[in-house]
Amino acid sequence: MSFDSQILTMLLTGLQETVFMVALSSLLSYLIGIPLGILLIVTDKDGIQPNGIINTVLGIIINLMRSVPFIIMLLAALPLTRFIVRTTLGPKAVVVPLVLAAAPYIARMVESSLKEVGAGVVEAAKSMGASNFQIVRKVMLPEAKPSLLMGAAISITTILGYSTMAGFVGGGGLGTLAINYGYYRYQTDVMLVTVVVLVIIVQLIQESFLWMARHADKRAR
Repeated sequence: MSFDSQILTMLLTGLQETVFMVALSSLLSYLIGIPLGILLIVTDKDGIQPNGIINTVLGIIINLMRSVPFIIMLLAALPLTRFIVRTTLGPKAVVVPLVLAAAPYIARMVESSLKEVGAGVVEAAKSMGASNFQIVRKVMLPEAKPSLLMGAAISITTILGYSTMAGFVGGGGLGTLAINYGYYRYQTDVMLVTVVVLVIIVQLIQESFLWMARHADKRAR
């Protein structure tokens, strides 16, 4: 296995583009997904402010978006992508469909984490006169922090997986490198290296968030 300077340069560029796509998409997806997840749990029938209409409508929308395969989302979002970033090629363009695909997924992950908070803790906060906002901000989110961090590891690695599919439409990153050289040009060594790099990234994400979750878990102290 040997690589010339051009391949090495492209590998480094692909790595930078992948990190950019995943980092920005994760940030934007969480900015959307966290409020949606909170709204789902708050308006649930057992929530602190039940609202069946909002919960049902929001749940249906999220489920519909989650059910769309990413490759289809990637193609369906092309007009919106062109409108927002003025192009449908490159890492910036991939961020739009990544956020559309990941935000609903993250909303469900957040909802699942918040459901783990004991009802007794919430009731105790209510009895002390805490408002709904205070219960969410000072009770539910801190109590669910370990679970939220573990959910983040799963969500971000999922976004990483989505980003590699963008290589089929010229999205850039390691996915494009693997497809253009490893698949179309039959350079399996290039594909193997990109796979190894992706595995390393996944492992780093997993271990980092696992470490943070352990330190945030009060029960582990």
